[in-house]
Amino acid sequence: MPEQNQSDARKFARRVTGGRHADVREERSANVPYLAELHDATHPILDSYPTDRFRIATYNVHKWGGRRGGRTFMPAKAEAVLHELDADVIALQEVLRPFDGPDPLVELAEHLGYTMAFVCTRVHRRGELGNAILARWPIAGAFAIDLSFGRLEQRSALAVQFRRDRNPLTVAATHLAIVDSTRDRQVRSLLSHPQISSGPVILLGDMNAWRRKSAAAKQLDAEFLTRHHNTNWPASYPSIRPIMALDRAYARGATLRNVSVHDSPAARKGSDHLPVVADAILND
Repeated sequence: MPEQNQSDARKFARRVTGGRHADVREERSANVPYLAELHDATHPILDSYPTDRFRIATYNVHKWGGRRGGRTFMPAKAEAVLHELDADVIALQEVLRPFDGPDPLVELAEHLGYTMAFVCTRVHRRGELGNAILARWPIAGAFAIDLSFGRLEQRSALAVQFRRDRNPLTVAATHLAIVDSTRDRQVRSLLSHPQISSGPVILLGDMNAWRRKSAAAKQLDAEFLTRHHNTNWPASYPSIRPIMALDRAYARGATLRNVSVHDSPAARKGSDHLPVVADAILND
């Protein structure tokens, strides 16, 4: 068989095995991570910039699959939890934006009155998968940070900036790798990024810090000094009976108070993770 025909046959086989969205997946996968969505709130709740004190949250929504996950698709369960949080800025991980049907992330932002940014980390068979940030203030800037080191685990961070009278506030959302050595490299890369390395920063996400003495956790503790010691973190996973402190909030140029898990009947059904919430107080 001529070489061109063989190439065409391989492309056709990939489209057949990859399903009806194979071409879209192949095109978008070549560019991950990428900023896929910016959405303005129709009716902003607060003033146009963060105040000196506000409420933050981080929540792994498990592809909108509830506690069981799989192919279950119930974004309304996670939305009910976000209503309970009543936070000013929320980081979401494992956000799925399906190829078919309405985008639950945009609908959720509209229902709650938030601005929203989304970075695609991986093109899933069912749609784009990645990190999102919801906020009650206009987003001045948003960008993706590539944290993939190899093909085994595609990872990224989303960072957004909010204008203030003084230094702008940066909020970053991420979902780090499971493998210790990869997570260590991701943390070093993240902390050295020019948008993260200066000014007031709040880092939120599923840090997968399942080993208390891992190098990655120690690095985060060293960079973000106040209260960030593994023994102090509230357990957030699994939601039905939490024993691991995977979900965390770190701050520099700000102080975090009342760090806790949001544990409610809705939260125990909304995902396999419980949200972590805190009060942030800016120091400058």
